[in-house]
Amino acid sequence: QVQLVESGGGLVQAGGSLRLSCATSGSIFNINSMGWFRQAPGKQRELVAIITSGGSTNYADSVKGRFTISRTNAKNTVYLQMNSLKPEDTAVYYCYANNMYDYWGQGTQVTVSS
Repeated sequence: QVQLVESGGGLVQAGGSLRLSCATSGSIFNINSMGWFRQAPGKQRELVAIITSGGSTNYADSVKGRFTISRTNAKNTVYLQMNSLKPEDTAVYYCYANNMYDYWGQGTQVTVSS
């Protein structure tokens, strides 16, 4: 079995924080990048943040300075610390991992109320 297991989503007030986590469950080897995408109602899925096995990161402009992605390679686990949350951050957040294939989590709902 190969899968990604997400946790940490929920309902939070504007200005609050959440920490998402995602770990591999099963046999995924030689992972290169891990990261997070999100999809809001009526919108295309978009990149939020990505981190390579070497620690290089990339962020969407809309979250830069507020979100921080990190990774524990030994556990193939990726985290997304989300601070200063805004209502426009409301979306389903999907974990992502890549080797020669792409893997996706089921998604976790993040709702930010005003």
